[in-house]
Amino acid sequence: MDLVQILSEKYMKPELPVMNVGDTVRVTVRVKEGNRERNQAFEGTIIAKKHGGINETITVRRISYNVGCEKVFPVHSPTIVSVETVRKGKVRRAKLYYIRDRVGKKAKVRERI
Repeated sequence: MDLVQILSEKYMKPELPVMNVGDTVRVTVRVKEGNRERNQAFEGTIIAKKHGGINETITVRRISYNVGCEKVFPVHSPTIVSVETVRKGKVRRAKLYYIRDRVGKKAKVRERI
């Protein structure tokens, strides 16, 4: 095995759920404010997955107060407490960047049953 791969396997999270593009997920992040620490949830639709292995990231988008908000989360980061799949989405694309231009019902992703 490659030396980098052996070292990175030690830091990867084994208990991650199956996440696909189009799924609605709740990502809980550990936030540090001064000397206090708390957990904050960010719920939205996965519009992109990039890289692989220890470098894997997901881009999660949600609308809050009529403003689109996107965050890129490194999946195996120690600041990520948990990733929970809320609902499965049925999409036919690898990247859902077209949702950025859509508003309202047109921006919805159908649910996979």
